[in-house]
Formats: sequence, structure tokens, C-alpha cells
Amino acid sequence: MSASPIRYYDRTQKTLREEQIFGEKWLRFAYENPVGPFFVWLLARRAFFSKFYGWKMNKPESALRVLPFIARYGLDVDEFAKSAFDYKTFNDFFYRALKPGARPIAPGDGVAVLPADGRHLVFPEADTADGFYIKGATFTLAELLGDAELAREFAGGGMVISRLCPVDYHRFHFPVAGTPGDARRIDGWLYSVSPVALRKNIRYLVANKREVTRLQTAAFGAVAMIEIGATNVGSIKQSFVPGRAVAKGEEKGLFAFGGSCVVTVFQRGRIRFDEDLVGHSRDHIEIYAKMGDRLGTATRGT
Repeated sequence: MSASPIRYYDRTQKTLREEQIFGEKWLRFAYENPVGPFFVWLLARRAFFSKFYGWKMNKPESALRVLPFIARYGLDVDEFAKSAFDYKTFNDFFYRALKPGARPIAPGDGVAVLPADGRHLVFPEADTADGFYIKGATFTLAELLGDAELAREFAGGGMVISRLCPVDYHRFHFPVAGTPGDARRIDGWLYSVSPVALRKNIRYLVANKREVTRLQTAAFGAVAMIEIGATNVGSIKQSFVPGRAVAKGEEKGLFAFGGSCVVTVFQRGRIRFDEDLVGHSRDHIEIYAKMGDRLGTATRGT
């Protein structure tokens, strides 16, 4: 049975780090123990399991978990929009807002930014990428987007997988300015999106419940954003207004409790990802960076 650590590259500190895995014992049992997959099939991937956990995280007594969680994972309380003592439930804390300016947005009309805090992988040509979390393990854009016509629009395009851990800021934002359409829901399961699970089966990302939004932009053409739910994610909540223009870095929505994932897809030839992101991703090493950090620059469409 494998128990290999999850390592990522910290873009700010410029060093490799080992991830503190929330619920590690449970995850390794579920996805690495020979009997774990039966438990996942029977309970963990199903909506009622996550709804029950979400219900627990919305009860007033769940607020007692907040301060120990902050202390254990070393979260920066100075970023929080309100005092750590003022959260009424754990979920209230989990999808907390931050103070204005806590996430500076990289400037420039032709500069795209990361849509969320987390660990990121980028692929200049997602269709031909040599695996995502493990070599040889991929999925198609048609499977991800749940729409063959939309997939053709993004064929040969670049993709960013932004994986959020429970310790991360859990609101997601628009990576570029533009006008969003409606969020289209695709029903599915709720498998974990931790690398512990994805290294076993990357296709959990296209099996899980998700929401897809097409964003029309001036600098980057069409952009697709996909928010993916996971085990113990109570819900995906959108806060934008379809058809109303949005600014780069503007909030798009939030995840309730649990790990989760945002995938951003660009059309072919419309973005040049920053080289440090490309280099580490080529080696299958996630890069930790925060929402608003540079993702790449616009190029002429081909």
C-alpha cells in the first residue's frame, strides 16, 4: 500500500513543500487500502454523505472547531474580513471573505490571474498533455465540459487545474475581465479531489458534480470555468450575475466545506502561461500560489 507524501512547489517561497493533508488517515484508507474503494462506492461519493457532513458544519457547535483549525494549519487571521471569534459555524469560517487588498490582482489588460488559492497545474495544450496528476492518465475536454460543441470551441487550448485544500481560502474569482453566461450544472458523484485519490483515478474530475460557465473576453477570446465539487463539499454557490460584465479578480462564487477544484480552459493560441508554472507542471509538480497571482499573458488567436 502506497503512502507517498504529496509535495508541491511554493511559488512565493521558491521551495518544495510537503502538504499537510486534512483527513489523511481517512483518505489513505479510502483510496489506498484494498477495502477502501467499497466504502467510497457505498458512501463517500454519494450526495447524502456530503450533505450530512455539511449539515454538521452548519450547526452552532461546529464553531468550536474554528480556532483549533486555525492554530493547527497556521492560517493568517490578519487576512480575515472579521475576527476569528465572530464565526457562528465552521462553514461560516470555511467560506470566509478576506479583507480588501488581501489578494492583490496582477495588473494589465492582457494578463490573466489564477482564479483561486491552491495548488495549480497548467497545460498549454490540454489535448496532448502527458498526463495530469500521473503520466498517461488524462481525460478529454468533452468529458470535462459535458458538451461536445463547447469542447470543439476549446480544442487544442490551454488548461489550468486549481486544486483547493480545506485549509485554503474557498472563494473563486474570474481570471480575466469579460461577460459570463449562465452556470450550467452537470450532476455527478462526489469523489475526493486530493492527489491521494486522483493518482488512483484522474477521471474523478469528470465524474464529479460540477458547474460550467463560458466567459467572453476581449483579450483572451472565450474562456470556460468549471467548478468541481468533491467529498464533503456541501455546495457550489455562484455569486455573479450572468450577462453582467465582470472585472478581473472579481468574485465568482464559493465552495462550502471540503476540498474542491476549479478548472479554467482557454482557446487554442490565446494565452501564454508563465514559464515557471509550465515547467513544474511538465514535471507533474503542483505549484502553490494565491488568487490574483499571474497566470499568463494574452496572445493572438490562431
